[in-house]
Amino acid sequence: MRLITASSIHDGQKWMPSGTTLAVTDEGIITDILDTPTEHTIRYDGVLCPGFVNVHCHLELSHMKGVAAEGTGLIPFLKNIPQYRNNYTTEQKQEARHTAFENMLQNGVVAVGDIANTDDTKDLRTLGKMHFQTFVEALGFADSGAERSMGYATATYASFAKQSINAKQLKQSIVPHAPYSVSRSLFRLINEHSPSGIISIHNQESEEENKYYYNKSGLVNDLLQSLKIDDSSFVPTGKRSLASYMPLLSPEHRLVLVHNTYSNLQDIEFAVQHSGNVHWCLCPNANLYIENRLPDIDMLVKAGVNLCVGTDSLASNHQLSIMAELATIKKYYPALSWETLLTWGTNNGAQALQLTDVVGSIATGRKPGILHITHIDSSKPAVKRIA
Repeated sequence: MRLITASSIHDGQKWMPSGTTLAVTDEGIITDILDTPTEHTIRYDGVLCPGFVNVHCHLELSHMKGVAAEGTGLIPFLKNIPQYRNNYTTEQKQEARHTAFENMLQNGVVAVGDIANTDDTKDLRTLGKMHFQTFVEALGFADSGAERSMGYATATYASFAKQSINAKQLKQSIVPHAPYSVSRSLFRLINEHSPSGIISIHNQESEEENKYYYNKSGLVNDLLQSLKIDDSSFVPTGKRSLASYMPLLSPEHRLVLVHNTYSNLQDIEFAVQHSGNVHWCLCPNANLYIENRLPDIDMLVKAGVNLCVGTDSLASNHQLSIMAELATIKKYYPALSWETLLTWGTNNGAQALQLTDVVGSIATGRKPGILHITHIDSSKPAVKRIA
């Protein structure tokens, strides 16, 4: 048993009173929270907070680090993924994702919402070092191929589900990739698969997505044609993408909207009317890497939406670090407080992944992973897990 305190302690939602002391077992379980330190208390300079929750990541793409050039825009970036992702041996892919996973652990991440198109990441889940919500992506833009696409996703889902029988920290759900890669028929099949499951979707990462839904024009149309994808069943809605696809998903789902780089107030208002269970996930370093643009975070904050944070993949980022994402947000939006930012990186992420009973907050009986952050106001804060 250890007694620990720090200059500041964040409980996942707010700063705790000065002098707060945590009693923590060797296994990292918080057994008591004291008002004042004792003579045996270990004091840390800097900040203590719960472990981070990475709500959106693609660990299976870790071998593609540095393959795609920065600042090309989303559509050229997307063309790189299928073109190069299989130009590696099984051993190279495995080594890359294990290295990325260990780095993410070192960066203080205790739970991840991991995107999967294959079951390659089963080997990471079996390590038992992190809570996994695996989002099995379904892709298929032709209505005629919806059953086949769903069949592939269901088989991948079943492979992950076999691991989860006796592992409370492993969960999975089938989700749509993006509005421009999933047909209406496939949206309906996904919606019906698990009526109350968590749905994650890449949302409005490019303005081209909205253009395509308006009138079937722009670079998304060019992308689909270049990939020889049959989009003949798609009928433009004349609306923005979010307002077009969200009615195809039941409000009972916990919905995680990822990126939101080109979302506006109209989109937020529509989402709020559709469901009270929407979480907006920011991946700022990936947004800068791909589009050299950030979402309108001030607008999202003023609208009072639930904000959480992800890293995307090493194909679109230099590291898988929630602390680095928060530091980027702070750089571009300096008025945001660390009290708010740390909430996004911990408790809000746990809410998005339905993990608040195990991580995201400092409370008696919890094992949230406790992080020690130093130089939090510098350009490169340092993070170390201490419990």
